[in-house]
Amino acid sequence: MPISLKKISLYTLLIAVIACNSNKKDKPEEIKEVDKKVSTSAENLLHNIKLISQKGFAIGHQDATSYGLGWNYRNDTLQIKSDIQTVVNDFPAVFGFDIGHLELGNTHNLDSVSFNHMRTLMLDAYKKGGIITVSWHLDNPTSGGDSWDKTPAVSDIISGGKHHEKYKEWVARVADFFKSVTVDKEPIPIVFRPFHEMNGGWFWWGEGNCSAEDYKTLWKETVNLLRNEHKLDNLLYAYSPNKLNPNDDYLKYYPGDEYVDMLGIDIYDFDNADDYIKSLKHDLAIVKQIATEKQMPYAFTETGNETLNTPNWFTEVLYPNIKDTGIAWVLFWRNHSDTHHYMTFKEHSSEADFKIFYDLPQTLFLHNTNTIINPQQ
Repeated sequence: MPISLKKISLYTLLIAVIACNSNKKDKPEEIKEVDKKVSTSAENLLHNIKLISQKGFAIGHQDATSYGLGWNYRNDTLQIKSDIQTVVNDFPAVFGFDIGHLELGNTHNLDSVSFNHMRTLMLDAYKKGGIITVSWHLDNPTSGGDSWDKTPAVSDIISGGKHHEKYKEWVARVADFFKSVTVDKEPIPIVFRPFHEMNGGWFWWGEGNCSAEDYKTLWKETVNLLRNEHKLDNLLYAYSPNKLNPNDDYLKYYPGDEYVDMLGIDIYDFDNADDYIKSLKHDLAIVKQIATEKQMPYAFTETGNETLNTPNWFTEVLYPNIKDTGIAWVLFWRNHSDTHHYMTFKEHSSEADFKIFYDLPQTLFLHNTNTIINPQQ
């Protein structure tokens, strides 16, 4: 995100590595901790995220400009808009995208969004002053199924695994795409959030489908491939477990501070507001404590109440329980259909409530965050 404020100084981690070479193909490659250097634009983005969290929380929406209720960017004369914008005449400040199926070499992601169009929408959001965050619902490399195919696969794609070379090709495709999203020939800064909700059991990289140690290895090797082999220094990495069960350890799968730039958590309201509020209070307090100790920003990386059938959900359920928590943003999931949507839209029953939510002191939309980041403009 462009800024005019002074840059913060990020410390550089210099770690000496001793690696042994071996000709044995079955010997796993050693994980090499690398110098943590980020581009100026990524450094600025990290600064802006911290700055925003001091004023309130930015509003984010998954696939905000890709499609909505009754419209789709590809069919709507390529007009850039969002369901939020049709209601309050303002855009979200955080734009979520997903690159699932990019690894396969496909032209469209798992939600039928063209990667060429995605690139255009990312650039538009960035030029408007928005934050870009990217998740990756990648297919199962062992079974050929989707992300929700729980066939164990992580041990197959880390070093020494039978599909390690395939996975390296997948990461190369991701790197090529990120390198193609440029302004003035420089890749734009992106918050990359791979392998999320790992403490849940529904993804092949999740609880019960891989060990915590293999998960950490996968994360480290992925970051090292992107940083070292593909020379991407424009990415910030976000670690985001799902809602915590009573015995969950938030850091069970944590790969280490040198591989993570910010923390997050995903919590959904499955039509049980009391349980949702309890989780918000409990889980966000844990994330805040850990993030404060690590001096990292943190965000509410996914949430929503499907179809928004709880009256005044934004103002009476969500807002009172996330205000003053220090989160940098809250990202609502996508608006796919009449039966699968998490954001209000024109003539939805929640529209009036959302307009009140828009005007509350700590809700920050695109025009708010631009004012915070560029106070002279």
